[in-house]
Amino acid sequence: MAGSTFQTNPFDLNKLLDYCHSGVLQLPDFQRSWVWDEDRIKSLIASISRAFPVGALMTLDSGGEVNFKPRPIEGTPVAAKQNSPHSLLLDGQQRMTSLYQSTLRGKVVETVTTKKKKVKRWFYIDIRKSLDPSHDREDAIIGVPEDRIVRIDFGREVVLDLSSAEQEYACLMYPVSQVFDWDKWQDGFDKHWRGDDNESIREEFRTFKRLVLENFKYYRVPVIALDRSTSKEAVCVVFEKVNTGGKALDAFELVTAMYAAAGHELRKDWYGDDGAKGRHRRFAETLRPAGLDTGIIANVANTDFLQAVSLFHTRDLRRSAETAGRKGKELPAVTGNRQALLNLPLEAYKRYEAQVERGFVQAAKFLHMLHIYRIFDLPYQSQIIPLAAILADIGDAWEHEANRAMLVRWYWNGVFGELYGSAVDTRIARDFMEVPAWLKGGSKPSTVSETMFRADRLKTMRMRLSAAYKGVNALLMKEGAQDFRSGQKFDHTIFFGENVDIHHIFPQDWCKKKNIKPHVYDSIINKTPLSYRTNRIIGGSAPSEYLAKLEKGDTTTPSIKPERLDTYLRSHLIDPSFLRSDRFADFMVDRQKRLLALIEQATGRAAYMGDVQEEGEDVEADEDTVEAELTIAAE
Repeated sequence: MAGSTFQTNPFDLNKLLDYCHSGVLQLPDFQRSWVWDEDRIKSLIASISRAFPVGALMTLDSGGEVNFKPRPIEGTPVAAKQNSPHSLLLDGQQRMTSLYQSTLRGKVVETVTTKKKKVKRWFYIDIRKSLDPSHDREDAIIGVPEDRIVRIDFGREVVLDLSSAEQEYACLMYPVSQVFDWDKWQDGFDKHWRGDDNESIREEFRTFKRLVLENFKYYRVPVIALDRSTSKEAVCVVFEKVNTGGKALDAFELVTAMYAAAGHELRKDWYGDDGAKGRHRRFAETLRPAGLDTGIIANVANTDFLQAVSLFHTRDLRRSAETAGRKGKELPAVTGNRQALLNLPLEAYKRYEAQVERGFVQAAKFLHMLHIYRIFDLPYQSQIIPLAAILADIGDAWEHEANRAMLVRWYWNGVFGELYGSAVDTRIARDFMEVPAWLKGGSKPSTVSETMFRADRLKTMRMRLSAAYKGVNALLMKEGAQDFRSGQKFDHTIFFGENVDIHHIFPQDWCKKKNIKPHVYDSIINKTPLSYRTNRIIGGSAPSEYLAKLEKGDTTTPSIKPERLDTYLRSHLIDPSFLRSDRFADFMVDRQKRLLALIEQATGRAAYMGDVQEEGEDVEADEDTVEAELTIAAE
């Protein structure tokens, strides 16, 4: 029998990171660059802090038949490159680089935000939140800018200052860069909080050290080590297997197993059985347009549904605690996070499932009312969860005009504040609690009060992946934009019957001939919803030329009087004079102002017109975003 060519051994995380630092462990040079974003780094730190498994690594011993050119982990010192590695990391680059840069390197981490902005971040653990079981651990991991000061209101207000060790002590914020070496920091902390009156705070840190920091110190990572006798064929097969991307453990499967023990088939509820439609199919068929397989809520996941149910259940628990006289930190959190799903009793699921399903169906109607008809045009999939939960909670009250107007305002603030991009569990729960209270006369929800749209953001909205980009398109249709050719407004029937999509106003070909840069002419400012047939007429011609074509008509399209065509153009917030004279620069300035006014009307808040730049630089579009941009409605 042939012997095994690999071993599986657990290694101390600290030792593995030291190996990365010294160059003992490196990468094959063909590995792609490190690409993890800020929220994924936070999630990884949170998992280590709870001693949760983050997956095995796979290495290949150097010096065998397979001899790849090595490359050090990104961010390691120059000396690492000068050393010959003992092993190459085949699987685990993103995890190890993220951990090395955030915990051991001692320098600020360059990463990317959910808005695709390159930023620099220091990471911290909020000591009190990390010890509070009502908080999701990921909420306790925060990223701060390079100067360690968090500002809001466009730099005018400081909300967190960690620019000195004393400030870290005072705010009870522990730097992730020191999770393996805490003695010096603890000495300073104890000195800052010296005195008998502060003994409870010092004890709090000792508890934090025992329950959180020691998880980093003693964390062990399974490592599958391929020895130097491993063949090229075996390495090739292994590499194909480990680089296909993993799937996160699904809470739905775990809840299904728990409910099965009580005799309930959760899977049947969702997927159906014996010819009966499950909830998944009912959602897919809700407001499904002719010719398409699915409607606007078809992508609602089973965990999304459970999350909405758990919001109701955890709110019940909180209300019971309040009735019992508990206060402050003793009150359980209202949440739909992973832990809440795993703790969702079958009885609570049965109590709320029908009500929550109605909420999702009403959410589909609400989105259609806003002229959001396709999943492709949905600004945020995640915002459907609080929308459905809120509608389920308030019932028919959303049909009253005043309530509906407030809900619409909340929705657009979420979209144009770009608040539902990632790490949204806390915001979902907050909106679920705050929006219904607002409708009854309470204070504005934080999603409304915190949002302020930047005027210059319109210039950078170029890709369909931007929620705000999709939002502008829907707002134009909602405000009564009429097709340049037919003059028809884009209701549900026209939208699908005429194959409406977002198209350039000054065509790309014309802009290229005028040496206008793509990052300028691809902005949403130069785009608007139009039918497929109208866009074919426009082609690559100058606006003055295609307007003349539209006015003249042809065998299939009647002529249009200039004054009527001007009316169509104005319905898109376009000044006809700029198109008729091909004045691109004037058009861009004027339409930016008009779109800004439209967004201000939708959000109920004035836009920020100052010159304080948004943090970070735009990440260059990759193949995925370009592909998304080029996708057309017919697909």
